[in-house]
Amino acid sequence: MIFMGVVENSKLAIVGAGSVGASLAYAALIRGSARHVALYDINEAKVDAEVLDLAHGTQFTGVSDIVGSKDLIAVEGAHVVVITAGAKQHPGQTRLDLAATNVRLLEQLMPDLVQHAPEAFYVLVTNPCDVLTVAAHRMSELPPHRVFSSGTVLDTSRLRRLLADRAGISTASVHAYIAGEHGDTGFPVWSNARIGSVPILDWRSPESVPPFAAEELDRIAIDVRDAAYKVIKGKGATNYAIGLAGARIVEALLGDEHAIMPVSTVLGGLYGVDGIALSVPSVVSASGAVPVTETPFAADELTLLHRSADTLAASLRTLGL
Repeated sequence: MIFMGVVENSKLAIVGAGSVGASLAYAALIRGSARHVALYDINEAKVDAEVLDLAHGTQFTGVSDIVGSKDLIAVEGAHVVVITAGAKQHPGQTRLDLAATNVRLLEQLMPDLVQHAPEAFYVLVTNPCDVLTVAAHRMSELPPHRVFSSGTVLDTSRLRRLLADRAGISTASVHAYIAGEHGDTGFPVWSNARIGSVPILDWRSPESVPPFAAEELDRIAIDVRDAAYKVIKGKGATNYAIGLAGARIVEALLGDEHAIMPVSTVLGGLYGVDGIALSVPSVVSASGAVPVTETPFAADELTLLHRSADTLAASLRTLGL
């Protein structure tokens, strides 16, 4: 049941009260993503302060409420658990460089989380989110549709913004996405990219904006790939956009939206990829995240998808996963 934009009695638990976790909680409160929002962090002073600051503003949001604790009781009964806790990415550091540290953290967290919220969907935001999705899937023994990551949802938003700005069109009218790794080997699926119903290279703006060229699209892909590095260099972390992206995924789950999103699930033979988590368009609903098996890729795009899979497989082997 929806009440003022919020699913009645729904509970979102966010693990980690750092910049990403707090931004996600803030976005969820403003957007009404869930009726109840709970923040968990082992740093009691930090989680208490974040919850207090957020609670002070609830007069100006909807009906959602916010609580928090350093005790895992905070996640009890959650319908969705979003994991943001982990070492953060530093300037010059790739997402895969974080793998060993954050896998060890997940080993400590995951069994207890599943014990407290056995029916929840688990959404990994901590990087490297594709590697951690495989680890969480194995540690939890939950099916792939219940343990997945934000994947390239944020990368896709970055891509659509750049294309929209260049074309002079609303972002909502740009239909394009990033697939593969949420990282350096992710790639735009140009073969399916559209503005409205028009293929990207065929678009002609009514305001005489020059058409896209293939070389320009290559530069845009590089800008998307390097966007996080630019933000991290300037302010130390990315948090607002991923907070919004996480809240949007939560809404699709709790609202049973059947929304198409490029989240990262552990693939079971799709496109020749098995046991690796990669982002492909997926249906996100009250049944979890299920890849759209009919999504077409051009031959060169399949090669790039397999390159992403090989990169992640190498990282998993290094970690003994």
